Amino acid sequence: MGKITGFLEQVRLYPLYEAPDNRIKHYKEFVHALSDADASKQGSRCMDCGTPFCHNGCPINNIIPDFNDLVYQQDWQGAIDTLSLTNNFPEFTGRICPAPCEAACTLNINNDAVGIKSIEHAIIDKAWANNWIKPQKAKVKTGKRVAIVGSGPAGLACAQQLARAGHDVTVYEKNSRIGGLLRYGIPDFKLEKWLIDRRMGQMQEEGVVFKTGVAVGSDTFPAGAANGASLFISGEELKAQYDAVVLAIGSETPRDLPAPGRELSGVHYALEWLIPQNQMVAGDGENPINAKGKHVVVIGGGDTGSDCVGTSNRHGAKSVTQFEVMPRPREFEDKSITSVWPYWPMKMRTSSSHDEGCERDWSVTTKAFVGKNGKVEKLLCARVEFKDGKMLEVEGSEFEVKADLVLLAMGFVHPAQAILDAFGVNKDARLNAQANIDGVGAYATNVDKVFVAGDVRRGQSLVVWAIREGRQAAHHVDAHLMGDSDLPL
Repeated sequence: MGKITGFLEQVRLYPLYEAPDNRIKHYKEFVHALSDADASKQGSRCMDCGTPFCHNGCPINNIIPDFNDLVYQQDWQGAIDTLSLTNNFPEFTGRICPAPCEAACTLNINNDAVGIKSIEHAIIDKAWANNWIKPQKAKVKTGKRVAIVGSGPAGLACAQQLARAGHDVTVYEKNSRIGGLLRYGIPDFKLEKWLIDRRMGQMQEEGVVFKTGVAVGSDTFPAGAANGASLFISGEELKAQYDAVVLAIGSETPRDLPAPGRELSGVHYALEWLIPQNQMVAGDGENPINAKGKHVVVIGGGDTGSDCVGTSNRHGAKSVTQFEVMPRPREFEDKSITSVWPYWPMKMRTSSSHDEGCERDWSVTTKAFVGKNGKVEKLLCARVEFKDGKMLEVEGSEFEVKADLVLLAMGFVHPAQAILDAFGVNKDARLNAQANIDGVGAYATNVDKVFVAGDVRRGQSLVVWAIREGRQAAHHVDAHLMGDSDLPL
């Protein structure tokens, strides 16, 4: 497998980035795929380690050592064939996945992991460029009809798998364009939307029907969620029309910060800003919120917070500050002590958006939003520490920070409750849709022929987990309809 001594001879190669000063002037992607030669060198570093922990670290169980070796051998068609066995959308994961596979790489124990994500990116881009990605049309139609509610990665993966199994699949999306938060939540500089359109074209050739601007079950959505629906269909009506329904509606209810002054103008959920920005880039109207010349404070240290930072810099913000309530993590994983390998390590992560300009601070809580004439002007903050599992304010640590625009990027707490209620779906303690993922009847809800997949069931998570759940749900829906299924799990 690969070059036996490759990991000793080759250092990890990273993709080239456009310089920050240039890339903040536009919303195009700025990460360049590895060249054929560099991808081959990177593939040669795969260790033939015997037990490929990367395979288990990947939620969709990509057959990573095999495609690493094929890229090393420059067998690109073999590489895309192998990658496509487990991943419906490598162009998405190769760009925005945080790569838990690399954290699990055996080489990562005492060296730099194999650049698996960059190899995946190179494979899929080369495959599309060479017209190797073809529609996989079903040879036999089953006559069964399936509705997918939601067109994010879980819904799209589920739809594609079921269409390939021969079912008539219709995807319903409340907004005017397909893609869910792939389209509306992730900025174009991380994922250009023509990539979604291209994959959508393939799926249409495979028989998937897309219906946009349709609200299903309820036309009431959480604050900050995009809603472009002009039509409505009830849950009962949908169930009557289809042999199975899959709810893949994501987790759209944002976590709020109910501090004094929350009602002030200039305090917004992150998606209240990011969604209109993506719509603006797509030519669908102006973003009513502009960060140009403003002091921007982003509350929340995750991916959405990072997206707010990058977008603020592209608007031309005067300053960008990001607060995180948790303590500052280690700069690097300390591999000299007990390591969490092959699991995801807790360490400092600096995104490309942070490199573009941002002040970051940790162990900070916001006590109040302060302003005049109904407009936010500053935040009253304090330091916190964790003792015995409790967050405590550090006495005498209060401070103020100027803020003309505050973006709440603290994650999402649960899916749209009105939709689950409309279908009568049971919920777990976290108010997610309740469904098992193992055994007979996996992904099925308490409601006959209604299934769930993705964040609606597991809670806020990664794109790669959504793809996994969409694929697995498709298998179980197919088995429900046909008595058995050949679709992979």
